[in-house]
Formats: sequence, structure tokens, C-alpha cells
Amino acid sequence: MDRPTALVPHHPLHPLHYVSLGAHGPEDVVADPQGRVLTGVADGRILRIHHLGDPHTARTEVVAETGGRPLGLELLPDGALLVCDAERGLLRVGLDDGAVRVLADRAAGEPLRFCSNAVALPDGSVYFTVSSRRHPLGQWVGEIVEHTGTGRLLRLAPEGGEPEVLLEGLQFANGVAPSADGSFLVIAETGACRLTRYHLSGPRAGEADLFATLPGMPDNLWRESPDGPIWVALPSPRVPPLDLLHRASPAVRRAAARAAVHAPYRPSATIGVLAVDDDGRTVHHLARRRSGFRMVTSVCATGDHLVLGSLREPGVAVCARPAAG
Repeated sequence: MDRPTALVPHHPLHPLHYVSLGAHGPEDVVADPQGRVLTGVADGRILRIHHLGDPHTARTEVVAETGGRPLGLELLPDGALLVCDAERGLLRVGLDDGAVRVLADRAAGEPLRFCSNAVALPDGSVYFTVSSRRHPLGQWVGEIVEHTGTGRLLRLAPEGGEPEVLLEGLQFANGVAPSADGSFLVIAETGACRLTRYHLSGPRAGEADLFATLPGMPDNLWRESPDGPIWVALPSPRVPPLDLLHRASPAVRRAAARAAVHAPYRPSATIGVLAVDDDGRTVHHLARRRSGFRMVTSVCATGDHLVLGSLREPGVAVCARPAAG
């Protein structure tokens, strides 16, 4: 099913204030039950941000250091944190003691490269994405340009072991979130500007299909609660010349990718976030052109606020949460 999302924003996305973290690249943001926000930054630290609603009293604390580059985060029912580390693999981090344990650093006989996002289901299994088997995080733009389709969805069983590869051929697999009833997962394919559905149960279990097409490149996904929508970060709108390049030959795309990884990258000034329901319909669409806060790679909700993370910025942006409906 093909459900294009409107290009015109339903509401403007205007940050109320910013909270500096003293570090760059809070790539993913997740809210805990107390309304605090957790994020991982470029130097490997996991930070917890308090009092985000008030820029004068907001403060951060370091809760752990992964020794790598943390990307996607997922809170576990026991209070620990799942971390997809682009350098170290899938990690479990204790938020009380800062202990870091590697859950998986290999899959299908090869080292995990560019582990991106994870979600834990009630049965104890963990589903997570690998964005690229060809390009590391530092060359992510090369993966987008070359359009290799080497992204994966993997499953780590409750008893551990080596992860099972469930899906291959994904275009920069990124955020992942469960449906309300746990019957399927939604996966962001950044390089294809779409959300893909992977069926976990029912007659189509193990199959994937299109969930929604988007007006931009999706990054992290976040589900606040089973009865809430799935929030989608859009760091960039669609780029028509890039869509055209993706139809070129592999040799042309490889040459373009080699040039792209050595060229200065300036993020788009157009940012956005979406919220979709379990039928792929848009519940909220907020966007801003000429934004000073760029490359919004994540969004979460806490209280009356939306909190935006970014792979590039030195802090997070706090916006008003849209009204229900």
C-alpha cells in the first residue's frame, strides 16, 4: 500500500528553547517514565537530561560510557538501556551502575558494522537494524548516495547467542518500532524515504511490505506507549537529484559516493517530524524551513513537549507537543 504523506506541513515546528549538552551529536532521544530524556553523544557517553521544560534549570548527568559511538537507544522493562553502538555492536547498559555489556558484535559470521536501532519485545527478544554492511557511520552519506541496499533487520533471541538475520536488502535500515498489538514491526528505510512493515505473526509472518511512503528521509522511530502513535524524525526532505542518481548504474553511484564522502556536508535547513498510526496514516506532521537546528535524527515526547535530537547539533531542541487528534 502506498500512502504518500502531504508535503505541506500540518503545523509549524518551532522550538521553544534549546538545551546545550556540552557535547555533539545527541543522535537518539528517549524519554523515561520520570520524564527525563536519555541520549548518546559522539564521545561515547550516555547522558540523562533533567528538567527539559525549563532551560534555566535543565541539567545533564553522565550515566555511562560505551567506549564507542552510541546511536539508537531503547529502555528495557528492568530499567536498563539497550544501545546500538556504531563501533561496538548491540550493548546493554546499566543506568544505575554504568556497566556496559556487549550482547552481540557479530551476525552471519561477520562483525556488526553500523548497528543503528533496536526494540525489545515482551518475550525478551530484541530486534535491531544495521544500516550498512559497506559504509561505517563516518561515511554514512556514501551509503545514501551509493544506495547499496545492504541494510539488515536482525533478531537476538532471549537466551542470547548470535543474532538471526531476518531481512536483507534494506536501504539504510534505521529506526524500528513495534505495532500496538506486537504483530509487526515498522522499520525506517532512510535511503528509500519509506517505512517498511515486517510481520511477526499471522499468515504473513516473516514477510515484509510497504507501510508508508514519506516526504523525506526517515531516521529514528519512537513509540511512547501502545496506544500512542509512532513518531518519525525527518532530518531531510526528499532530494530529487538523489532520487534520479539512485536509478543510475552501480558504477556511477559508486563514483558519486566516493566523491560525497570527501565533500563537506551541510544538512538541509528543512526539518520535520511525523506521527503515524498502526495503519500508516499520518496523525501529526510538523515541519520547519530555514531551521537553525538541523539534521533532526530523533524525536520523543515527554509531558507537553517534543524533544528533538540531532547527529550534528551540540544539544537538543524542545518544542510544544501538538494537541491530540
